[in-house]
Amino acid sequence: MAEYKPVKVQSFPKLGEKVTKDTSYWKNFKAPIQIKEFGAVNKIDFSPVPPYNYAVTASSRIHIYGRYSQEPIKTFSRFKDVAYCATYRDDGKLLVAGSEEGSIRLFDTSGRAALRQFDGHTKAVHVVGFLSDKFRIVSGADDYTSKVWDISSASEIVSYNEHTDYVRCGCTSKLNADLFVTGSYDHTVKVFDTRAEKSVMTIEHGQPVESVNLFPSGGLLVTAGGRYVKVWDFLRGGQLLVSLRNHHKTVTCLCLSSSGQRLLSGSLDRHVKVYSTTSYKVVHSFNYAASILSLALAPEDESLVVGMTNGILNVKHRKREGARELLQQRRRPAYRTFVKGKNYMPKQEDFIVSRPAKTYLKKYDKLLRSFQVSKALDAVLADSARKKPPEVIVTVFQELNRRGTLKNALAGRDEKQLSVLLSFLIRHVTDARFAPVLINIAEMIIEIYMPVVGQSSVIDRQFLKLQNLIEKEIDLQEELLEVLGMMDALFATMARKKALEQCPLLDNFT
Repeated sequence: MAEYKPVKVQSFPKLGEKVTKDTSYWKNFKAPIQIKEFGAVNKIDFSPVPPYNYAVTASSRIHIYGRYSQEPIKTFSRFKDVAYCATYRDDGKLLVAGSEEGSIRLFDTSGRAALRQFDGHTKAVHVVGFLSDKFRIVSGADDYTSKVWDISSASEIVSYNEHTDYVRCGCTSKLNADLFVTGSYDHTVKVFDTRAEKSVMTIEHGQPVESVNLFPSGGLLVTAGGRYVKVWDFLRGGQLLVSLRNHHKTVTCLCLSSSGQRLLSGSLDRHVKVYSTTSYKVVHSFNYAASILSLALAPEDESLVVGMTNGILNVKHRKREGARELLQQRRRPAYRTFVKGKNYMPKQEDFIVSRPAKTYLKKYDKLLRSFQVSKALDAVLADSARKKPPEVIVTVFQELNRRGTLKNALAGRDEKQLSVLLSFLIRHVTDARFAPVLINIAEMIIEIYMPVVGQSSVIDRQFLKLQNLIEKEIDLQEELLEVLGMMDALFATMARKKALEQCPLLDNFT
């Protein structure tokens, strides 16, 4: 009896992203640490001084975490309702936060009780921050007002009532102690100078503004609202430089890297995009499990912290180069031991003893060897649920088709088994690498299970989803063919013109 030959997995063209310096840099993080908070994380702020602790605002608490700690080293919980926007002062000694009840509290990071309380807003205060002179605080609230407060006397210095909707974001200038910016749900961004009685500049974003950020130079302003991230030039009176639309849902937060060369944006579509601040193109992207409300980068980009709507705090720490080199040094002797003698060339007088390598069969190979085709397909589909590559499943489909047992393997399935099979088709039927095989599989499944359609709501929904997916793909292919026809016509016209320019005599004969 001939020996069984294992199924050889075909190699398909890879559709992976191009490896660049940015992908290498932003992928150089350890596995993320997940910390569960008491509510949605609306603000993360790193202390600007060592040891670079960070404040996390969620629910009615502010937790202070150490750089590598998974438990809060300090908690401020003197809020009756939800707290917002806990922000450090430039020296890291003071922390200010707004609240749902409309008051602003100032904390000493070395203590626990509030040093000052500022009352004046009538609705929730979502925006607070320190001016760069360290003695004044700015705030913005749902009562449409923006206020400036004196820390020493806990009194209001000036109030601006120019927005016509909730003020939900803001930032202060690091270079000018009198300049600050607020963004509102009235679609506008206003620039205030505390020496003036009203705003000195108004920028129309076009969508409810969720986040604003000033570049370190103070010359550029970034605004986020709706699906758009926009960059404005301060020095040219608020002229729009670029409008970016790379997210599928509302952009909720912005952050700059420590060098200012990269801009990060987080969105409700569960993605963080990294942009180059020279070309404003996306150079990297992170995926998360839930919608993103806040993000922050530690100094020198050592840590990336993301807060989500489900209360999860995702913390990624950068890998240390020294630790990696030490690990490689430890492994080097073991590596030399395993490869020892592999490059030895036998001499003419040597007697060579060959030892056949033992082959270990996969589970689906063992089942195929015993002709249990349906169980083999179940085994490989079960592997797909554990994020196995789809190339293996497609290869098994092709092997079953070559044997003529594909229909037998697809038939006789219960609701759960058929649901797993349809889920795989829905995920990969539009992939150009697998489409020729999977479309044939889909036709067979429809032919086999058409008499029982309507008996299971789960299977019916999956069939409808597969139908809609294929219809969309057909429409897309038709549009691409139309574009291809237009391009062919253009190329033909250009080729004719070029030929006429090269041979003017042809024009006389035509």
